[in-house]
Amino acid sequence: MSNRANLTVDPQLADFVENEALPGTGISEDDFWAGFSNIIDDLSPRNRAFLDKRDQLQTKLDEWHRAHGASVDVDAYASYLKEIGYLVDPPADFEISTANVDEELRAVAGPQLVVPASNARYALNAANARWGSLYDALYGTDAISEDGGATRAGEYNPARGAKVIGRARALLDLAAPLRDGSHASATGYKIVNGALIVTTGDGETPLKQPEKFVGFHGEADAPSAVLLRNNGLHLEILIDRESAIGKTDQAGVADLIIEAAVSTIIDCED
Repeated sequence: MSNRANLTVDPQLADFVENEALPGTGISEDDFWAGFSNIIDDLSPRNRAFLDKRDQLQTKLDEWHRAHGASVDVDAYASYLKEIGYLVDPPADFEISTANVDEELRAVAGPQLVVPASNARYALNAANARWGSLYDALYGTDAISEDGGATRAGEYNPARGAKVIGRARALLDLAAPLRDGSHASATGYKIVNGALIVTTGDGETPLKQPEKFVGFHGEADAPSAVLLRNNGLHLEILIDRESAIGKTDQAGVADLIIEAAVSTIIDCED
């Protein structure tokens, strides 16, 4: 173990913080560990008090159920819960504000996914839970009708695939519209001078709101992925002209990956 500002720190964590997380942030190692130590000193007693309170409430709840069995008088039980402080009256309306909070927690609303960090597979699943294939979701559910031969049973159905692609293009037109034309007629995507340029049947056009383009993978003139952002959430256009789906698409788009409003919290306790 390593000692840092009165803390006992796992060497792997210390190495990650000092050699990977901090470089480039402008925060020195001493300042980071001193600040972290102060946070631990400040919050540990409060956390312990919360845990003690939870244990006290659980003991009282256990006592109630041992005394009254499975049959519960709802009114009497509610009265008891208020008496022990488990239930409280709703507070008056109020407003709060936030400062120095990560945007993902401050501005992106959604349920929380809590997993034990001791299990790598669970942690990976939690991190990936934000993202999902829109193509898979549309193709495999009744979000797309089976009219006109667009059935989802059996092998891949090109008629259904065309409907999926059309719906995905419509979403792109809503989330990141082009200055001219539509994503439905896109035949290629490239990055020029830091901006996304989309080739359509009518020529080349940027986004109507260029700031919605936030990054890409691959070569600028032939990216393998284009990342867009709308209302704080991301959409990733995957481009692979050699894939089964990309071969059928005029722009080589193989999938549209969308980010869901889910906050992932990793619980370090077993």
